[in-house]
Amino acid sequence: MNTLDLFDLTGKTAVVTGSGKGIGEGIATALAEAGASVVVSARTITDIERVRNQIIESGGISICHPCDMTIDAQVEELAQKTIESFGKIDIWVNNVGASTGRSPLKDLPREDWDQTLALTLTSTFIGCQTAARNMTTGAIINISSRSSSGAVPNNSHYAASKAGVNVLTASLAYELAPNIRVNSVSPGAVPTEIFFEVMKLTPDDLPDYAKKTGIPLQRLGTPQDIASAVLYLASDAASWITGEGITVSGG
Repeated sequence: MNTLDLFDLTGKTAVVTGSGKGIGEGIATALAEAGASVVVSARTITDIERVRNQIIESGGISICHPCDMTIDAQVEELAQKTIESFGKIDIWVNNVGASTGRSPLKDLPREDWDQTLALTLTSTFIGCQTAARNMTTGAIINISSRSSSGAVPNNSHYAASKAGVNVLTASLAYELAPNIRVNSVSPGAVPTEIFFEVMKLTPDDLPDYAKKTGIPLQRLGTPQDIASAVLYLASDAASWITGEGITVSGG
């Protein structure tokens, strides 16, 4: 088979959670451009309708379905809506995740810890479990973070939740092999809405921030940078890869 053909997702169905904006929107768009039928999902209906419409206007196939990824029944409903619409699930991308903001651990309210784990780790667990129950073959891709490895002062709750995503990914890769591959992508600094909120930055701050972080490739990331790695892991080009994590951070 021609190598480029391995990246063709025509005939595949993909679910992308948290895809109403930012990295999730980039992932949904990329998978649709590669030929997949894409189910766009997030809690905000206006966001997912906009992304769905953009995909369709660009010649892709897409539906949208609202879902709170921390509620088991809603996630199962998302899976059943996908199967009802397209007959199967081939690709499931767990992109939902959030931090309540930076804080020294000694000052971190317990509710902020619980909320971050719920939105980031528990949502990924529910997504993986639901996907595994409703897929026969295919790929699950979890969006982790570069923060998941090493010390992250003043954001330890988020880092811990993403480290949990990594271990969950590795463990499920063994459990679901050989029919379902499970991998993760760990983005570095990508200036999305959540990034600006957590880091307390504005777009005007980005050039200085990029210099201070010392990124070898000398720029911050884009949703398309992350989406390209997800496309690879979702495609047959990665058919011999499972239990792995790809860091996309500019070095």
